[in-house]
Amino acid sequence: MVRVPVLRLTRHLVTRALVSLTAPPLVFLAGTSSASAHVKWFCAYDVAGQPRGLEQVLCADFEWLSGLAILCLMFGCLAEGTPLGGALMNALDRVTTRIRTDTELLVRATLGFFFVSLWELGGIILTPELKTDVAWIPWFQLALAACLIWRRTMPLTGMGIVFLFSFATAQYGVFHLADYPVFLGVAVYLVCQGLNLKPFGLRPLDIVRWTAAITLMWASVEKWAYPQWTDPLLTAKPQMTMGATPELFMQAAGVIEFTLAFALIWTPLVRRAAAIILAAIFVSAVFEFGKVDAIGHSGIIVVLLGIAADDARTAVRVRDVAWAPAYYGGALAAFLALYYVGHEALYEGLVGLPVI
Repeated sequence: MVRVPVLRLTRHLVTRALVSLTAPPLVFLAGTSSASAHVKWFCAYDVAGQPRGLEQVLCADFEWLSGLAILCLMFGCLAEGTPLGGALMNALDRVTTRIRTDTELLVRATLGFFFVSLWELGGIILTPELKTDVAWIPWFQLALAACLIWRRTMPLTGMGIVFLFSFATAQYGVFHLADYPVFLGVAVYLVCQGLNLKPFGLRPLDIVRWTAAITLMWASVEKWAYPQWTDPLLTAKPQMTMGATPELFMQAAGVIEFTLAFALIWTPLVRRAAAIILAAIFVSAVFEFGKVDAIGHSGIIVVLLGIAADDARTAVRVRDVAWAPAYYGGALAAFLALYYVGHEALYEGLVGLPVI
């Protein structure tokens, strides 16, 4: 007799928990959408220019923002190992059933839209700022869209993406294309899905998940290294900063993006929640910046939806919580070092490494 009320109460508690976990980040969406739009698509930039010094990046605001991010990450891990975490996972499984069943179809359809759009726009290699005058590139991308119609020809699209990525790297340089390793992950996903492969025992979705995380962590470092690139956007839309200074806003936007990207390689519930929040941020940016942003981010949005729907589970251990600060700090240090040392090596010849 009391079973129905208990079930209703459980569902009510799960719903409230989902809202409480996602509401704070979603409140920040209005502000972060401007920073989440790829700034190179809308503003002037200079990749070869000198980035902001590490002594300016690693300031007090950056430290407390990073500390708060680590606490949120640890809280997510702690919650995942509780009955509430299990209930949240079950709820996500039910809500995302259709996406999980049709992940491959969604990826093929979205990438088909992406490549047809690039063909229609013309003069673009994979992303809006990679311009080209080569006449056959748009037609090549249209052919890649056609190959997505059949599962057997999906690997051809994957290999075509690798070719385009290599072609763009030859034109724009390794450092510029370091913004987009997710394309290589998507290429591997298409090849592996089409040929039913699991390289080194890894699922294709896990490979693209890692490349998406690397892409977004690298992009977050760029927000700290070149905050001035976003100044025209913030000047045009000052309400985006919600009263914060542009400098603090860009620091916060970078920390949020880095933390959510790092979460994509962490425990199942944490990464699924991060994927949902990131997808919501990218979708919200579309309303601000229009069809260019919709086309450019369509591929990563569908990848994030696939990650959010992934029902693979692993037991959450105490060490996942205890080691979260160390792994997060290590990832942060590694990406800062890679970005600054890589930039110095490619553009300055290591003559003036940044000093903290």
